[in-house]
Amino acid sequence: MQFLISMYINPAVLDALTDKEKGAIGEGHGKFIEALKKSGELITTQALVDPSQAVVVTVRNGQPVVTDGPFLESKEYLGGFYLIDCENKERAIELAAQIPDTAIEGLGIEVRQVMFADGQLEA
Repeated sequence: MQFLISMYINPAVLDALTDKEKGAIGEGHGKFIEALKKSGELITTQALVDPSQAVVVTVRNGQPVVTDGPFLESKEYLGGFYLIDCENKERAIELAAQIPDTAIEGLGIEVRQVMFADGQLEA
């Protein structure tokens, strides 16, 4: 089963952390990635740039319209994700609990099963 583990960032929370705490988060992610690779459960992981660099694309009257900035006005934003392949939802939750962000109040981790991939319905 595939699961998307999404990491939601609150910049105010990150700004309040010390450099040592920020470093520990980075090191924790490095160890987590290595453990997932070793277990064979990691498909991919990606970190995303700050939402201030995002654009929103809509189509109006058949023409694309591009606006700057994130789609939603929110203090939290999607900062990155892990796409994993594991036995079941319980294992996905167990893995998500190992992400260092889970120990920091104000940062969020979401686990969702992939419904389909490459056109194949899996849910």
